[in-house]
Amino acid sequence: MTTRVHWQERVGNQRDWVWRGWQTRYTFIRPVQNHHQTTPLILLHGFGASIGHWRHNLEVLGEYHTVYALDMLGFGASEKAPVNYSIELWVEQVHDFWKTFIRQPAVLIGNSNGSLISMAIAATYPDMVRGMVMMSLPDPSLEQEAIAPVLRPIVRAIKNIVASPLILKPVFNFVRRPGVLRRWASIAYANPEAITDELIDILAGPPQDRGSARAFSALFKAAIGINFSPSVKTVLPTLKIPMLLIWGQKDRFVPPALASQFAQYNEKLELLNLEDVGHCPHDECPEQVNQAILDWIKRWGGDRQRLVVP
Repeated sequence: MTTRVHWQERVGNQRDWVWRGWQTRYTFIRPVQNHHQTTPLILLHGFGASIGHWRHNLEVLGEYHTVYALDMLGFGASEKAPVNYSIELWVEQVHDFWKTFIRQPAVLIGNSNGSLISMAIAATYPDMVRGMVMMSLPDPSLEQEAIAPVLRPIVRAIKNIVASPLILKPVFNFVRRPGVLRRWASIAYANPEAITDELIDILAGPPQDRGSARAFSALFKAAIGINFSPSVKTVLPTLKIPMLLIWGQKDRFVPPALASQFAQYNEKLELLNLEDVGHCPHDECPEQVNQAILDWIKRWGGDRQRLVVP
């Protein structure tokens, strides 16, 4: 009889790091040999996820690269701080983490909101990023463009009302139930077999933390675009690094049709479409995604540091 190893034991060496006075969680795995000669990887989770969502990826990628993953402030085992959450805030968190622990160009790998954060980091701190993998890249600015200018203040006001704590607190108490999270996952995932008890455990744990209801309200505002969100159409054409865009063709959260549109914005962006996969390719088909990432890094020479001669 085979005993399955708990996911906490498959996500590397977890540590706590205090950022701007808030406790945050990160983890890392180093390869047994030559980790100084390979490009480090930073894994950035999506909305509602955490380090645990990379449990099928960290060990495999960590055989070849030093791999880091961190819980964004407000998510996972990081503190549910009473702040105005935004893409900008998480960009600064990741950048400060990089300055503290890595200090050499890295490959960013993000899913959903994590891919949006990765893109913003590459634009804001180009010296930090050597390459980037994005999965299911959202663009809240597209929604804004679709609304007539005269209606935008009205739509914004409605969003603020919906995002008020009076409304969101009872909603939060409902959606954090494991049964509700399982139904949400059935929308995000195309493969029902990927929705395991382990996955629900990962999703259901953090919402029970102290301050999670208050944080949920602030996080919801960030998710619906009340706070700053970068425009893919504006930012993507400016990037000069190798990029891989992975998209599940059964993604119900972000339309897969956007993938080919985004690919036209930058000739350095390589597109990989995955059939019968939903919003979280790295968790639904990890073997295929892990190999695709490693092969992509090897193709452009990101599997070893190059000596730069002044």
